[in-house]
Amino acid sequence: MDAALADAPVTAQQVLRSVFGYGDFRGQQQAIVEHVSGGGDALVLMPTGGGKSLCYQVPAIVRHARGQGVAVVVSPLIALMHDQVGALAELGVHAAFLNSTLEGEDARRVERELLAGRLVLLYAAPERILTPRFLAMLDSLHGRGRLSLFAIDEAHCVSQWGHDFREEYLGLSVLHERYAGVPRLALTATADAHTRADIRQRLQLQDARLFVASFDRPNIRYTIVEKDDARQQLLRFIRDEHEGPDGLDSGIVYCQTRRKVEETAAWLVAQGLPALPYHAGLDAGLRRRNQDRFLREEGLVMVATIAFGMGIDKPDVRFVAHLDLPKNIEGYYQETGRAGRDGLPANAWMAYGLADVVNQRRMIDDSEAEEDFKRLQRGKLDALLALAEAHDCRRVRLLAYFGEDESGTAGDPGSPIHAERPRGDANEASAGARCGNCGNCDNCLSPPATWDATEAARKALSCIYRFQQHSGFGFGAGHLIDVLRGKRTDKVLQRGHEQLSTFGIGADIAETAWRGVLRQLIALGHVRSVGEYNTLELAPGAREVLRGGVPIHLRVPAALPPRARKAGRGTLRAGSGKPPPLPLDDAGLARFAALKAWRAEIAREHNLPAYIVFHDATLAEMARERPATLDALAAVAGVGTKKLEAYGPEILRVLAPLA
Repeated sequence: MDAALADAPVTAQQVLRSVFGYGDFRGQQQAIVEHVSGGGDALVLMPTGGGKSLCYQVPAIVRHARGQGVAVVVSPLIALMHDQVGALAELGVHAAFLNSTLEGEDARRVERELLAGRLVLLYAAPERILTPRFLAMLDSLHGRGRLSLFAIDEAHCVSQWGHDFREEYLGLSVLHERYAGVPRLALTATADAHTRADIRQRLQLQDARLFVASFDRPNIRYTIVEKDDARQQLLRFIRDEHEGPDGLDSGIVYCQTRRKVEETAAWLVAQGLPALPYHAGLDAGLRRRNQDRFLREEGLVMVATIAFGMGIDKPDVRFVAHLDLPKNIEGYYQETGRAGRDGLPANAWMAYGLADVVNQRRMIDDSEAEEDFKRLQRGKLDALLALAEAHDCRRVRLLAYFGEDESGTAGDPGSPIHAERPRGDANEASAGARCGNCGNCDNCLSPPATWDATEAARKALSCIYRFQQHSGFGFGAGHLIDVLRGKRTDKVLQRGHEQLSTFGIGADIAETAWRGVLRQLIALGHVRSVGEYNTLELAPGAREVLRGGVPIHLRVPAALPPRARKAGRGTLRAGSGKPPPLPLDDAGLARFAALKAWRAEIAREHNLPAYIVFHDATLAEMARERPATLDALAAVAGVGTKKLEAYGPEILRVLAPLA
């Protein structure tokens, strides 16, 4: 650690300035850091990119400097451990990890450093921490008063109500039982009221102080479109918003199945876009190589299942796209939050359709979970569907799900929420979505036209009822729409459905509009899809719709926009090698480019992603301020003491000819 701190009492503010190079904490960071540094337990909910890692790294450094030992960080991902340890090494903080990538002698060396008290932070996965060997080392440290704190990252993994439950997290309650008095800090980017309560109970954090930051990510633009040709829609989105003469932005595309991941990645490559696949079924070596390329190279698209992303710290991901509907808002929020971690403009784009709704409902219904769990999962899916079908501000609805309204938090990612109101179903999400305009979602930027689909819904339900009367069983959405629109297909004629009273009663409504009607009827639980062939049946709630007691209002299906010319884009383009984080004149742009070229060389030499050396925002401030001395360079945000010593003279050399 920084030698300047070795012989003096260490405060959190000193560590922030000297080690990390920042003058001030953001939002609730200072309150969290001071609480944990003083020995308190905490549960922290902070959005991706909000600075969660500082909330345990600063207390770890402070407590180590006070002679209180090593901080143990529980992390589920090897990639995160490697990046965090690499970044801390660049800052001069002695950290290490223990995971399966270490050879025997390397692992034993880390263990020796741990027991000798030389480490400030140690990262390890929960399954390793719970082994007898690791617990014996913790026993030794604890007996000598050398355990400073436990930080449990991605804490939502402990909850069966959450979106990414991991059974190995359940054993972490042993940390409280076995090492009483050692402060514990649990952190997550997403957790609704049920998940928060589960985290508290399972980790025995009932008395921990709760810190909840605003969930708003104002730099992210939310766009949700109806599926037509999803791949073509994705390609149009990427090329119109994130590709230009100077290159392609980095992005992530999420798909539900492994097969779709591989097919989509191959298809994008065939269209001339550099894309890589990632899913749990790939060879481990290939997964690691693809992930390393994505972290270290610019202008790559990672096509992945949700197996990819947790713990990925790449700050310049400019877009996250979903080709399939996620399971719930927590998953959607965490995945979209991987875009724009640097605070610059980014896109969250999703295409979804009727098949997505049917598939998600069937997965819940066919699972072997208890009925209470299924009921909660249906409620979470309903909330996501309400967000997708909304024709008012998407951001207001998204924040309302997490118990946050637009007042008092807009534009302040660090401001607290003073309530834990559960938001578990579509009705509550709708109730929370009061009138608002965020100015950065598709509905606010281009308010959609709506139509009263109540009568159309009644026609669809009547037709489903007639199928049951006439044939004794149901049919799928495609056949239902053919009958409603009066199409005399072979199947319609074979079944005699042209004789039904409902044949042709919806001929004036387009097929895309009918699919929207059915999608909402399924989303609202008035219709259910059953069996291998997804046949449609009336649910108990259909009766009220048929009586006209439930109004159905839908977005008018938008025609696909013509592809924009490449030169006509621009509002969201902010990728690397493109517009810098701060406005610069021509001379400043030249300095920025020179600094980025220098940073790339250093990153290759150190085998690190470039952003770990310095973030773009730090390089842009250097380019703007043109520091000519080490003292002036030290005043730039993100330049700590160790980096000043290691890189200061070289940075001044790069800038000197361009000053």
